[in-house]
Amino acid sequence: MHSHDPVDASKRIGLVFFLNFFFTIIEFVGGWLTNSTAIMADAVHDLGDTLSIGLAWILGKLSNKTADRHFTYGYSRLSLLGALINGAVLILGSAWILWEAIPRLFEPVMPHAQGMLWLAILGVVVNGYAALKLSKGKTLNERVLNWHLMEDVLGWVAVLIVSVVLLFVDWPILDPVLSISFTLFILFNVARNLSITIKLFLQASPDKIMRKSIYHKLIEIDHVITVHHLHFWSLDGERHVLTAHLVLDQPLNMVLQTKTKETIAKQLTEFELAHTTIEFEQPQEECRDLT
Repeated sequence: MHSHDPVDASKRIGLVFFLNFFFTIIEFVGGWLTNSTAIMADAVHDLGDTLSIGLAWILGKLSNKTADRHFTYGYSRLSLLGALINGAVLILGSAWILWEAIPRLFEPVMPHAQGMLWLAILGVVVNGYAALKLSKGKTLNERVLNWHLMEDVLGWVAVLIVSVVLLFVDWPILDPVLSISFTLFILFNVARNLSITIKLFLQASPDKIMRKSIYHKLIEIDHVITVHHLHFWSLDGERHVLTAHLVLDQPLNMVLQTKTKETIAKQLTEFELAHTTIEFEQPQEECRDLT
């Protein structure tokens, strides 16, 4: 059994959605009151995050539906679709932040430092709590969303540092410098996660080492002389699917066939596969699958 619960994941994402929604409203009001373009920019970015998290929440809940005649493997891949969309939105959001922050290196704007300080403290607390809640999740969707929140936390840390410095010195250029640094860091990690998500979406093997280990476990079984058409892919980054053809050295009677199936189940237990389809091929039998 898997250690994570899809219902718990949905609850965590739902909580984070409402936290982000209400805090985004506070950001817009706070940005207007402090005359801080940095905070207003972050508010727009958080609005995008809120929409992404809401989408992930809806798709995550739909992904828990059981299989039917239309989606015979169930709806788990909707969660993967959510991770793909959220990763793309975060990259676009990061690019937008860079677009806004780089010109400020040449024309820095002095905001209301004290107001920024209090908003930054609130931002670190709210987004930090939300990130902590999602960090307990194991799904790919939660990991991608957690980068949304980590970007927000680091962004507010930057605002906090800048606001403290600006209380004492007139260095408004620190704001875009820190924003660019943190955004590039987050962008690198999100791009890596998005790359993994795209590969899984295209049904690439989720783990090459695990696939190799599965092959060796199957080839070691008595009466199995070769393994081919071994297809190993993932529904959502957590629940994996395996299909394979096992070529036998002799026809098996019912007793031997049952024993062999039990051995296969035992050999594959450690991999916690969501679905397995194993076909036996008799000696000299021509495989009907050409590719």
